[in-house]
Amino acid sequence: MPKFLQYIVRFSTYFKIVTILTLFCLVMAYICPFIHPASGWVLPFFGLAYPVSLLLSLFLLICWTLVRSRLAIVVLVFLVFGGSLHFRTIGMVFNEPLVPENANTLKLISFNCHLMGLYEPTVAGRLERRNNILTYLGQEEADVICFQEFYHQDKPTSFLTRDTIVECLKMKNYQERYSHKLVGRQNFGIALFSKYPIIQKGDVMFDTDIQNSDNYCVFADILKNGDTFRVYNIHLQSVKFRDTDYAVFGESEKKSTLSTKNVEGLINKLKEAYQQRGNQANKVIDHAKTSPYPVIMCGDFNDTPMSYCYNLFNRDYIDAFRNTSNGLGVTYAGRVPAGRIDYIFHDKRLSSSKFEIQKDALSDHYAINCIIWKTPINSEP
Repeated sequence: MPKFLQYIVRFSTYFKIVTILTLFCLVMAYICPFIHPASGWVLPFFGLAYPVSLLLSLFLLICWTLVRSRLAIVVLVFLVFGGSLHFRTIGMVFNEPLVPENANTLKLISFNCHLMGLYEPTVAGRLERRNNILTYLGQEEADVICFQEFYHQDKPTSFLTRDTIVECLKMKNYQERYSHKLVGRQNFGIALFSKYPIIQKGDVMFDTDIQNSDNYCVFADILKNGDTFRVYNIHLQSVKFRDTDYAVFGESEKKSTLSTKNVEGLINKLKEAYQQRGNQANKVIDHAKTSPYPVIMCGDFNDTPMSYCYNLFNRDYIDAFRNTSNGLGVTYAGRVPAGRIDYIFHDKRLSSSKFEIQKDALSDHYAINCIIWKTPINSEP
């Protein structure tokens, strides 16, 4: 018997304990999407750890199979019990939908642009980052662009963002929502730009709006070739990590250690954000139900596919990534292992194709884009 298998047999008691704990975590991850975080604040952490639980379960399945233990069957049953939940994290498409020639298409980009490079250490660096973002957007030739963590400074300013997008990308129609800072006439929030007319626009009010939060949701009814699409630009509650928090993950120049105080602070911030996002997601879903037009929802949800928020949207709408793409679809470009937290959902009356994730990160998120299309009612099959 190979030495590796001998270790499994020799330390079988420890392997059994690890197996029990792993399967418990896996089941909690399965439950997580269906329970509001306010009803069980610890559940979202199991959902966050789902990839680790899944990989460890697969490893244990192999180990118990090699030593011909009945525990292999137990692990397999727990994995199968997860069913379609596993495919929320991993896209698997064999036949991508094709866009009909007569379809009325809308190419949409969603991008957490991290303030367009505002916090680059030098003026030259700020302008370079902003210009690189504008170059990327120009190459994509989108019809609609939804920004989260957007920055706009009132004139006079040497760091034009909104006006440059309107002029360079020919997007004169827009909807925006900011928290205004009196010093420097600075505006932080979200913005939606369209090449096509916006016939109505508005906001979905979050409870956190009264706390001067930078997390918002706006919508716009966009008219293209006789069809109207309602597009929601969503930025759900951020965790509000500081440099010392990111330093724990090695994502800051500041040094930090895994002290009890630091870990407790991280957990409390995550706990609060999970609960806020659950409330905000419910508000967006309720608002979308009143839409007279087919709905497209996109943005930075700050939550993984094994979360309550994702489940709310996935229940009534189609995840464009899973509808058209394969793989993990990671959208967060930082060192924190967040995975896929940016999404494009659409009404079941619409379809999607050519979902793409930006290759070169120009922010701490990758931009995502896809084509949403609607076939005319009178089109022939």
